[in-house]
Amino acid sequence: MKSRLTFSDTFEGILELVDQLRSAEGCPWDQEQTLQTLSPLLLEECYELVEAIEIESDSGRLEELGDLFLHLAFQISISEEESTFTRSDVFESALIKYIDRHPHVFAGQTVNSIEELKDNWEKIKQEEKKESRKSALDGIPQNLPSLSSAQKIQQKAARTGFDWDNPKEIQEKIMEEFFEFESAETFEELEEEFGDLLFTIVNMGRHSKIDPEKALRNSNRKFISRFKSMEQLATQKGKEFSDLSLKEQDNLWKQVKLQEHH
Repeated sequence: MKSRLTFSDTFEGILELVDQLRSAEGCPWDQEQTLQTLSPLLLEECYELVEAIEIESDSGRLEELGDLFLHLAFQISISEEESTFTRSDVFESALIKYIDRHPHVFAGQTVNSIEELKDNWEKIKQEEKKESRKSALDGIPQNLPSLSSAQKIQQKAARTGFDWDNPKEIQEKIMEEFFEFESAETFEELEEEFGDLLFTIVNMGRHSKIDPEKALRNSNRKFISRFKSMEQLATQKGKEFSDLSLKEQDNLWKQVKLQEHH
């Protein structure tokens, strides 16, 4: 790729770009941004990167990584403006943290399995956070998507020994929660039991080593793809999909599914 850059093609170059964008001679929109106004955009960029990874789009991954680095640079630049910390503080903190969390690499510690490695990682984290985290369930970000949050809660609880012995018990619990959902008499009860049902389904996924967020994202993409295919089939027949009867729409759905297996 032929360079047209006036900044170095490094993270430092992106930081310099952001500094200029926020300078007095820079961009009015960039100048008025804060950590808080950029936070939802940062989260959106993370999701777009995850999507590019999951659909195996190399060009998308290249673009979204760049967008994410730009937002990280904004967070660092604004923090420097507010004298909270410097870019060097960020890099030094990360290096110290992850060197300390890899004693099997940097301190000669011996580990005999991945599970032992994970246990050591958690022990180191607990020691680091012992002043601020009193409960085994402390430290779960409140802004995590609810399915991811449920999984994280269950993982932390399981490390204390509070967990199902086998998936069969979870299947029985799912049926119990579904019965309670069907038996609910008010909307509040219905909502509560639906949440319990989802929580238990996440538990089933966890025991099967399934990421519930990823699984649901895949199902969402599959549904969107099939729906668009139905719309195209309807258009080929000179009809609007929304004008078709439910039976006709269902027939198109079956046709699309059949085409996927050929």
